[in-house]
Amino acid sequence: MSLTQAVWAIIRRDLLLAFRRRAEMANPLLFFVMVVTLFPLAVGAQANLLQAMAPGVIWVSALLAALLSLDGLFRSDFEDGSLEQLLLSPHPLSVLILGKIFSHWLVTGLPLLLVAPLLALFLGLPEKAMPTLWLTLILATPMLSLIGAIGVALTVGLRRGGMILSLLVLPLYIPVLIFASSAVDRATSGLPVTAQINILMAMLLLALVLTPLPTAAALKMSVN
Repeated sequence: MSLTQAVWAIIRRDLLLAFRRRAEMANPLLFFVMVVTLFPLAVGAQANLLQAMAPGVIWVSALLAALLSLDGLFRSDFEDGSLEQLLLSPHPLSVLILGKIFSHWLVTGLPLLLVAPLLALFLGLPEKAMPTLWLTLILATPMLSLIGAIGVALTVGLRRGGMILSLLVLPLYIPVLIFASSAVDRATSGLPVTAQINILMAMLLLALVLTPLPTAAALKMSVN
């Protein structure tokens, strides 16, 4: 089996397992929708206030929803022993991990990408800011999976690693949150967002290059 076939087999397997566990797959998306829809009930239905809060609300909710789904990235593979088989594969482990991260993004990040604009309209975000919102989601949601993979790999061998995972990953998510929400906020005001988008693109490229190797090393330590 070639490397491309191995990566495709991993993606296909993870997607099949995710669709067999539809309830677990839907949890992050339902959490995202509930958090966003509860904000108007808590702060009041003031259009100007909701519009000003919309970028931050959407991105904080998306970040927390992504964090909720991270533990399943390697946990089931660790419990059923398939993670050990992955480590014994003749193919580069870092490339195989990218396949698992991509499948995780398809299951968790892509639904957020599709639902977020509808919730943004619900919060009163102007239509002129929608392209920027889409672009920040496309650039930043893969980073949430890439960065989170390192924390999951470090805690996968722990019985209750959820709290430790949050402590490890949340500080690394802060720059993503700042630049993504800032871009949407500036687009709402009609200001240029080129700087924020360029920074997000650079961060995504760095995450693609830098995260697979530490994740592979952390998995080897956790399994051994």
